[in-house]
This record gives sequence, C-alpha cells and structure tokens, in this order.
Amino acid sequence: MPAPRIPVVPASYFGMVLGLAGLGGTWRAAHLAWGLPALVGEIVMLIGGLVWVTVTVLYALKWLVAREAALTEAAHPIQCCFIGLAGVATMLVAGGVLPYSRPAALVLYGAGALFTLGFAIWRTGGLWLGERDHNHTTPVLYLPTVAGSFVIGTVGGALGFADLGQYFFGMGLFGWLAIESVLLHRMLTAPTLASALRPTLGIQLAPPVVGAVSLIAVAPQAPFLFAHALIGYGVMQTLIVLRLLPWILREPFAPSYWAFTFGITALATAPIRLVVLGDDGAALYLAPVLFVFANAVVLAVAAGTLYRFLGRRPRAG
Repeated sequence: MPAPRIPVVPASYFGMVLGLAGLGGTWRAAHLAWGLPALVGEIVMLIGGLVWVTVTVLYALKWLVAREAALTEAAHPIQCCFIGLAGVATMLVAGGVLPYSRPAALVLYGAGALFTLGFAIWRTGGLWLGERDHNHTTPVLYLPTVAGSFVIGTVGGALGFADLGQYFFGMGLFGWLAIESVLLHRMLTAPTLASALRPTLGIQLAPPVVGAVSLIAVAPQAPFLFAHALIGYGVMQTLIVLRLLPWILREPFAPSYWAFTFGITALATAPIRLVVLGDDGAALYLAPVLFVFANAVVLAVAAGTLYRFLGRRPRAG
C-alpha cells in the first residue's frame, strides 16, 4: 500500500488564518460593543487556530519533503511575499490565545514578530536591488512590511506593549504610503493585471483599516480623527474593489480569494472598537453594517473553500 501523499501547500494558505482570526477579533469587539455572544468569536478563533496548526505543519513539511518547491516559491517575485504571512498568522493566533494563557501568547507573539521582522527586512532588501518587472508589482508587496508591522503593533498593544507597538505602527504606516504610490502608478500606467492575480486586489483593502485597528490598539487615548480618516479611506477602497468585482470574478474561485477577508474584517473591527471607546458619531451606524458585511464575505469564502476541497476528494466505492 503506497504511503499517503503529503499536500504541498503554498504559503498563501496562511491567508485563511488571517481571515478567520480577523473575524474572531471582530466578534470579540462586537461582544464588548453590543453584548453579542462571546462564544461565537471564541469558536471562530479556535477554528483559525486549528487551521494555523495544520498549515504550519504542512508548510514546514514542505521544506523537508519538497524543498525544491519551497525554494522556488521563496524565489518567486510574487509568491514569496506570502511567506511573511506565516509570522503574521502566528501573532494573530497569539492574540486569540491571550485570554487563556499569557505565557503561550507571549511565546507565539515573540516568534511571529521576529520571523515577520526578519522576513520583511530580507524581502525589502531584495526589492531595493532593483531590476523588478512592473508586471510583478501587485498588492502582495504590502504583506511583509505593512501587514506585518501593523499586526506586531496590534497584538503588542493587547499584550501591554503599546509603547513598542507605536513604533511598529509607524513602520507600517510609512511603508504603506510608500508602497501605495508604487502600486497606483503600476495600476494606472502598466498593463492590466493577469487574471490569476486579480484576487490579490483584495489585499488593497487592508492597509488603511488594519492600520486603524493597530492605531486604536497602541493609542486608544488618541483623538478619533486619524482613525476615522483611515476607516474612510478603507471604505473608499472597498467600494472601488466592489466596482471591479465582476472583472475580478472572471478568475474561478480559489483559496486566493481569502485575500479579501483580512481587510474586510479589519474594516468592520475598527469602527466597532471605536464604539467601545465611546465614539457616538457615524461609527455607531457604520459598525453594524460593516459587521454584517464582514461575516457574509468570510462565510462565502469559507463555504467556497470547503466546496472546492470536498469536491476534490475521491469518492468511495
């Protein structure tokens, strides 16, 4: 009887953890703001943690049993950026574990932050060497530095390291602004994105709203103005992506559509957290709409993923 074949998973599968942990965080915020059942958020966090364990083990095995595939991915100008999600996902799991075990959360956070920072420096240093094809410039460029820095700040704030988190918020903020200009120039002047890359536009939603969540975590006493501005820009980005959705959906469903989920859950979480802090303005009306929207999107993508997975399983008999 042949030995079972180990799936060779791409690093982009860590994006599932970001979406699930993001939705778990949204429900935790909703429990504080509106008294919604806390159990829902904890179950979603648990599912995200189980997915993280599965993907982490399979990705580690990839480096052992399919090293050539792992090295090829690491050298790819686009796919390599997803490797940074391994550290980001680990930190989000640390945030999920925090209410149950601070020591475990600290270990996971430290490991995730060190990996994220190290990978961001390595990847960004490679980009600074130049000679990059404009066709390889996509929103995945945000992942190593921008997403990583903001999440280091967010989870650090939850762990009580708000002062340190403010430095990482700055790294993410200015990294986002620099990369944003490069991406907009590419999208406005270069050939259109290849069909397979269009779902990566979902990542375009994330920087302003993940930044807003990070800002609220590291400086909850700050005036709401800047958080409002970040959320507002995130809403505009979301509306632009919705306008492009028929064009994006020409690409058949794949796990790459999880790229939408982290930004959309952060878009919902940020105004809910402002409501918890006492914001009684537009956030009161924006938060419930975005909460429903985030749940619908993550459920749709999760259902599509399960359908695709079950559809590939061999039938018995």
